[in-house]
Amino acid sequence: MPAVDSAARQSGARPAGTARRTADAPRTTREGIVRRGRTGELLLRAAGRVLPGCSAVLLVAGVWQLIHLLGLSPVLPAPSAVLRDLSDAWSAGTLGSGLLHSLGRCLAGFAASAAVGAPLGLLLHRFGFLRVPIAPVLSAFQSLPAAVLVPIAVICLGTSRGAVYMVVLLGAVPSVATGVLSALDQVPPLLVRAGRSMGATGAAGVRHVLLPAALPGVVAALRQGWAFGWRALMTAELMTASPLPGLGQMLDAGRRSGRLSLVLAAAVAVLAVGVLVEVGVFGPVQRRVLRARGLPSAGGC
Repeated sequence: MPAVDSAARQSGARPAGTARRTADAPRTTREGIVRRGRTGELLLRAAGRVLPGCSAVLLVAGVWQLIHLLGLSPVLPAPSAVLRDLSDAWSAGTLGSGLLHSLGRCLAGFAASAAVGAPLGLLLHRFGFLRVPIAPVLSAFQSLPAAVLVPIAVICLGTSRGAVYMVVLLGAVPSVATGVLSALDQVPPLLVRAGRSMGATGAAGVRHVLLPAALPGVVAALRQGWAFGWRALMTAELMTASPLPGLGQMLDAGRRSGRLSLVLAAAVAVLAVGVLVEVGVFGPVQRRVLRARGLPSAGGC
């Protein structure tokens, strides 16, 4: 045996373990390269989505600063003053508390709006005799400004939390119902007939054929409903003169004190929440739904 090992070493042969490690090394290297390539692709894709928005924000801030420096508007504060008010409000706890309260109300109102608006849109699609009188009313309410809804809610419920929720519901339910109805109307009749031929009728047809086919439009309807609800909430918090904490109270405080920088700081916070919800929640959901259907616009939503 020693003679055999000596001969093997002299002939340049390698032990079996060494040969296996040598064969695994290129594979590990290839896996690492592929993993790094995927990570780089994800980073580039994320940068491609973030950089345009950041560039737009920088452009607006630059134009704003230029207008302030040139004195074209005597009441427009500098961007630094708005950032200082934002920082002071955050340090005092009013900004964080207001964000949480406003987001909580909008989430509750949006959930209620989706629970009412989506079934309402489905009912209007399924029963034509309901669609004729109700659909025009929903379209009229959808075009109604939220400021018009506030006096109605205040007279009915007073300056309370219920009045704020009523404004959110009246602002978001018509949008969700109309959007769901439009999405269901755009489902190709051929799909519905094919489902019926395979036994998917009634509730089964709605669950397995109609709603899956209309899902991209339903997501778009919910997306629009959130935007309507968020705007209606800000209007309600600002105009109901209720003691409820929120971003609307911050807007009202700036209006009462005549500090445009505080009003703009609250407006920046409102816009930031809208953008974050759009980019972080509805954008990925809609891209996933479109990508699952192989639609070419999936990457650009």
